[in-house]
Parts: sequence; structure tokens; C-alpha cells
Amino acid sequence: MSEQEKNQDLLLEKEKGLHRQLTKSQLTMIAMGGAIGTGLFLGSGFAVGLAGPGVIISYILGVAVCLIMMSALTEMTVVHPTAGSFGVLAENYVNPWAGYVVRYTYWIAQVIAIGGEVTAAGVYTQFWLPGTPLVVWVVVYSAILIVVNMSNVKNFGSFEYWFAMIKVAAIVIFIILGIAYVFTGFGETPVGLQHLTNDGGFLPNGFGGVLKAMLIVVFSFYGIEVIAVTAGEAKNPEEAVPKAMKAMVFRLAAFYILAIFLVVTIVPWSQAGLGESPFVTVFKGVGIPFAAGVMNFVVLTAALSSMNTNLYLTGRMLFSLSRSGYAPKAFGTLTDKGSPRNAVLISTIGLLAAACITYFYPDSAYMSLFGISIFGGITVWIIILFTLISFRKKRLAAGHPVGKLHMPLYPWLAVIGIIALVAILLSCFTIGLAIAWQAGIPWLIFISICYFVSKSRKKEA
Repeated sequence: MSEQEKNQDLLLEKEKGLHRQLTKSQLTMIAMGGAIGTGLFLGSGFAVGLAGPGVIISYILGVAVCLIMMSALTEMTVVHPTAGSFGVLAENYVNPWAGYVVRYTYWIAQVIAIGGEVTAAGVYTQFWLPGTPLVVWVVVYSAILIVVNMSNVKNFGSFEYWFAMIKVAAIVIFIILGIAYVFTGFGETPVGLQHLTNDGGFLPNGFGGVLKAMLIVVFSFYGIEVIAVTAGEAKNPEEAVPKAMKAMVFRLAAFYILAIFLVVTIVPWSQAGLGESPFVTVFKGVGIPFAAGVMNFVVLTAALSSMNTNLYLTGRMLFSLSRSGYAPKAFGTLTDKGSPRNAVLISTIGLLAAACITYFYPDSAYMSLFGISIFGGITVWIIILFTLISFRKKRLAAGHPVGKLHMPLYPWLAVIGIIALVAILLSCFTIGLAIAWQAGIPWLIFISICYFVSKSRKKEA
């Protein structure tokens, strides 16, 4: 056994104790629940505003980038199904610094994303109760989701399965009704495809608008990597994980592209904004009684579900860091039900931050939280692709053959993915989200300093 394999076995041994209770169907729906959240239902309004009807192209390109990243993650996760996932892989195949930085960066990005989701949930609730302060709903939903996330992973899986099912069913119904309305008008004059070319044409802001919207689009898919994290608690992960990943990616691609196509087809693209979900705007425009209220309930469910999944992710990442010796030991402890309760509780600081931000900045809270978390999220995806390159090289050098589930056109797709993600991250400066870099660079410097201090203390001990 090589030295690298010994190190990997040690890392796997450190994360033992989590209960493997999640089924393939639960894995798929959990991942869909993580990805079908405010990125599609609320953030898509911002993307439409940047690209107009051309946002359809943005989503097609976004799906391509997503497929590259998931191909890399699938290849590595099948070999090493752990709760630390890409963090453990980066530690073993790149270097300990990369493993440390990617896990803490993912943790902070998801912690802040939790704040974004709960803020969005408050926005949705104001659809019915516009007079109530946003901060009230942030506090109420935070308390509910903290209680839910304290249960064992089996209950968590069941909760996410059914909430994700609500979202998927709603999108399917939306697509069916949307197509019918476009071509029949429900007794009125059919809307047809006129909105795709009116009001400035299909590309009202040029192809540059399509590229600018890519930032929002790619972040819409952020959360799909949850399957890799849940591999540490999955039944038969070698079989369940790849099947769940494949099913989830292609379903998401169909749902996102069709849904966005219908949004910009049914209502003028200039009407999409952040005041309410563009999906709710569509149902209002269609004129179906109570449909807007029902859809608003669905997107509220989506935000709460995504928030709950993010809380799960942050708890497992902090648990992994603790077991690797990079976080306090208390965060690596498990309850009798196999839940890292302490790690989950400390991860709720994103909810507290959201409550504070929405109290002082109620009108810009969502986009501020979004901008801060996007830097961390895309940085993690970039490191995942770098990890795959090192993973493939080292395994081939050790005499391990390439598995059946491997990235095609390697290494070119991995390189294209890295270049695309770097370019997308740089686009923050062109769409008013410079806050992503203003917070992201200091964070990377800070966490790197923390790593070297931690490393020196370990040597002294």
C-alpha cells in the first residue's frame, strides 16, 4: 500500500461514526432540493434583467459548466465516499492547505447562503403579509429550521425528500401550464413567442449580457455538490452516488432551461425583478385564480428546504475539519443518533448574521449576502477541478486504472471548467457585485494565516 493510500485510509477512519441511512432516491431529492432554491425562484429575476430573453443561452452554458464540475466530483466521490468529500480529497491529493481552505471556504459560503435563503423566505412571506418587518420572518424561520436540523439523518432525508418533491412537482406543473398558455392562451389570444424578440430583441444587452448573467446562473446550481457530502451517510454509496448525480443533473438541466424559457416567453423580460419571484409574476400574468399565492408557497418551501440542506452541509464540513484536527474537538462529536449537533449549532451563525443584516438593510439584504457567498462557492468549484487533475495523475502513477465513471475529454474539460469559473467570478465587477471580491480575498488571506498558525501549533504539540 502506498503512502498516499495509507493517508487516505487514515482520513476515512477519522470520519467514522456517521450513520449510513440515506437512500438513492433521498440523495437525488436532497441534491435537487439544495439546487432548486432562491437561485432559480428569486435570483433568476436578476439574471433575466441582465440578459433579457438571452438568459436561456446563459442557462444552457451554465448547465455545461455544471456538468463538468459534477463529472469531476462523481469520479472522485465513487472512490472516496466521505462526509468531508472534496475537502478530504483536496487534503490528500493536492496538499493539507488546500483541504483546509476548501472546507472552511465552503463552510463560510454555505453559512452565509443560509442567511440568503432565510432572507428570501421572508421576502416570500411578505407576499401575503406585506406590512410585517422582514426581520420577524427571518427569526421565526431560523428557529424552526434549527429544530428540524437537530434530528437524525434519516429524518432529515425524509424531510428533504418531500419538500424537494413539492418543488419538483410545482415546476413540472408550471412547465405544463406555461406551455399550454403560450400556445392556447386559455381562451384568450395566445401569447406566442413575441416576448422573446420584443423590447430590444432576443439579446437586448448583447452577448455581454448573456455572459454577465452567467454568475447568477452558475450560482443557481450551487448546492448540487451536496450529493458528494451525503456520500458519507449514504447506503451503498458506490452505487447510489453516481446514479443520484446523473439523475439529478439532467433533471435540473431540463427544469431550469424549460422554466426560464417560459418565464421570458410569458411576461416581458423587463418585468422580472427582485421584489417577488418571476414565477409568481408569471402566474399573475396568466390570470389563474390563487395560482400566484400557491406558487409563492412553493418558492417559500424551496427557500426553507434549501436553507435546511445548507445547514446540513455546513455541519458536516465542520465535523470533517474537527476530525482532521483543524477545528475544536467538540465539533467532531456525534450524538447517539449519529448527528454532529455541535457542528450544526455553530453553523447557525449565518442565521444570526441574516437577522442583523435584514434589520439594518432590508432592501439590499439578499443581494449583499449573495455577493459574499458567491466568491466562496465558485472558489470551491475551481479547487474541485484542480483536485481532479491531481487525483487522476496520482492514481495513474500508483497503477490504479481509470474507473468507469470518469470525466471524458480529460484534462481539457477540467481546464475549460476552471477558465470558465475564473471568468465568471471576475464578472462580479461588471454587475455591481464587487463585494464578492472585497470579502473573498481578505477571507482567503485570513484562512490561510489560520492554517499556518494551526500547523505550527500541531508541530509544537
